[in-house]
Amino acid sequence: MVSFSLMIPVFIPRPCFNSVLKDVVRKIRAMPHRVAVLALDGVIPFDLGIPARVLSEAHDAAGRPLYDIVTCSLDGTQVHTNAGFTIQVRHDRDALAQADTIVVATQEPSTAMLTAGELDPRVAELLQTLDPATRVVSTCTSAFILAAAGLLDGLAATTHWALSDRFAALFPAVEVRPDVLFVDAGRVLTSAGAAAGIDLFLHIVRTDHGASIANDAARRCVVAPWRDGGQAQFIAHPTLPASSAGTGPTRAWALARLDQPLSLADLAGHATMTKRTFSRHFVAEMGVTPLQWLIARRIDRARTLLESTDMPVERIATEAGFGSATLLRQHMHAALRVTPQHYRRTFQAPVPKT
Repeated sequence: MVSFSLMIPVFIPRPCFNSVLKDVVRKIRAMPHRVAVLALDGVIPFDLGIPARVLSEAHDAAGRPLYDIVTCSLDGTQVHTNAGFTIQVRHDRDALAQADTIVVATQEPSTAMLTAGELDPRVAELLQTLDPATRVVSTCTSAFILAAAGLLDGLAATTHWALSDRFAALFPAVEVRPDVLFVDAGRVLTSAGAAAGIDLFLHIVRTDHGASIANDAARRCVVAPWRDGGQAQFIAHPTLPASSAGTGPTRAWALARLDQPLSLADLAGHATMTKRTFSRHFVAEMGVTPLQWLIARRIDRARTLLESTDMPVERIATEAGFGSATLLRQHMHAALRVTPQHYRRTFQAPVPKT
């Protein structure tokens, strides 16, 4: 007697099939984590190379690569960079469907993006139809692209500090963190400007495979495995000239006396106002309280002295009006997440050799 087995085909919807396939792939230890880097017109070459440069240095104990990185464009054709040359990529958007992690490399924001948050419809559709299991990463100003596609709604994110205010205005559903090097919001990760992408991809290696492998990758890239502070320490805060109206004369008077003890009563007295009236006018003009403004100006003064002089930190604290190195350290760490000594090592100009 001959028996027959009835083979019934089972049709799995494509999105579900992709998720199942990725789960299987992740269980195969010999299979590296697949990363697809999307290059769009206007891409910044330095930033485009960061994912492959960092992730390709991550290896397991046997020396096998832990990531397989490919670069793609929307249609597999040449991509125009913002540096006056084009690059040829080997892959098109199909690479994104096979990736465990997708990176949108830094693209110089278009006028339409900066003015109205408008995104190329092809890119928007591509990002909105990604498998929910896919990790999505942006570097620098490509956070604008993720936000315009709706991928950052309800999440925290960062971008280059110079455009963080514009980012916040365009995408109010996103919690903008302008003072950090990167934000890990789970499935979606964003980094601040330029080299902050290095910090983010080392963080990804550290999260995926542990500190030891990330540290080894950092050594091979000749970069620090972890940087103290955030991008707040890189933000320039020019002191605007005080006007001759409102609280302007008092602000100019205070700037000339930052090394002296100054209280709210002193400031209000100079302006010949009550403390309450002065504070109300000050907040209306500057957006911060008088004492918040005073602390920020003292930090600016300390930063200038740390960058341009060899004064001991104790003396800088006195010159800036903090009175002690302890208070200077506390205020700098609260504002910049770094100590005075760390800030000086980072930003002080080297002494020319004679």
